[in-house]
Amino acid sequence: MKLQELQNIDISNKKVFIRCDFNVPVDEYGNIKDDRRIKSALSTINYCLDNDCAIVLASHFGRPKDGYEKKFSLEPIAKRLHKLLNMKVTLAPNVICDETVAIAKNLKSGEVMLLENMRFEKGETSNDENFSKTLSSLSDIFINDAFGVSHRAHASVAGIAKYFDINSKAAGFLLLREIEFFYHIIEEPKRPFVSIVGGSKVSGKLEALHNLIKKVDKIIIGGGMAFTFLKAIGYEVGNSLVEDDLIQDAKDIIQEAKELGVKLYLPVDVIVAERLDSEAKAKNSTIQEIPKQWMGLDIGPATSLLYEQVLKDANTILWNGPMGVYEMDKFSKGSFKLSHQVAKSFATTVIGGGDTADLIRRADDEEDMTFISTGGGASLELIEGKILPGIEGLLL
Repeated sequence: MKLQELQNIDISNKKVFIRCDFNVPVDEYGNIKDDRRIKSALSTINYCLDNDCAIVLASHFGRPKDGYEKKFSLEPIAKRLHKLLNMKVTLAPNVICDETVAIAKNLKSGEVMLLENMRFEKGETSNDENFSKTLSSLSDIFINDAFGVSHRAHASVAGIAKYFDINSKAAGFLLLREIEFFYHIIEEPKRPFVSIVGGSKVSGKLEALHNLIKKVDKIIIGGGMAFTFLKAIGYEVGNSLVEDDLIQDAKDIIQEAKELGVKLYLPVDVIVAERLDSEAKAKNSTIQEIPKQWMGLDIGPATSLLYEQVLKDANTILWNGPMGVYEMDKFSKGSFKLSHQVAKSFATTVIGGGDTADLIRRADDEEDMTFISTGGGASLELIEGKILPGIEGLLL
């Protein structure tokens, strides 16, 4: 798969539309808690500034329901960009209105404007053709640098690309790095290649598991999804999360791993509680002894030791999904221990964004990982072997 690259097209003195992913976490007062996604876009923005471009930036933020909502305004993003770029960043009054179009039209080389939240417009998520066309009229060049939403067929991600020829659109540096990293690690990994797959449900990871099982040497399963597998091989799991309609799929994956010689590891003990509550009574239990009315919410200490042994000879580790309800201290130990184990390994370690990236940040292991993706859903679809809508229009 070959994408058009930013450095291979002529952008000098042009007006450039850069779709970024500035969907950052904020606190109750609207203060940015983690600006990693904003900083990740700076290399593409600065490259365009160095080429005397006028820049129109676009992003979504949160999930506004019906048009403008102040709490979903990109105002705090504009302020952080101003600080990081050390220059004025004009926040447009709206996504698309006469005043916004006029500002974009009069934008001069070296100037930057940020459109308001793309999702204030219904045409964004519906990939409306007229909205896509209007967005395209704001610039000469289109750059997609929003890996985190490139699995979405949205107007400012996929629809807009149709209105630019292949020499007037390209992948930004962040998008290109993400795509290349995932394809390289899946197609040409240094072995042994170990994949860690967690999270709450099998349904969201089913295609990824089927694709990974053909490429890895070992696969570790944890999180809520482990209980569907445990039930599939005959264990009683109490009130733990189980997708009964996917038990046969779990059996198929276990059988496929056996036929391919892939070692598949499931928890041998779990932390169980009477309910999903930080105040609930909790205890360690082997998987053979999970009480009927209790639920598993984290992997146990014996499982942590087992998984540490599994990872010892790994040369490549791909991790997507936590081992439990890591947001609650009582059920975070398994995920945190695994994070520390992955961080101290000598393997190439790739973290699949989303909750896993948040977990790594909370465990203070960011600096020791080889690569942390900015997109959970997008990275998962790449692992599944799909062509993302946001990159389809950039293919050579």
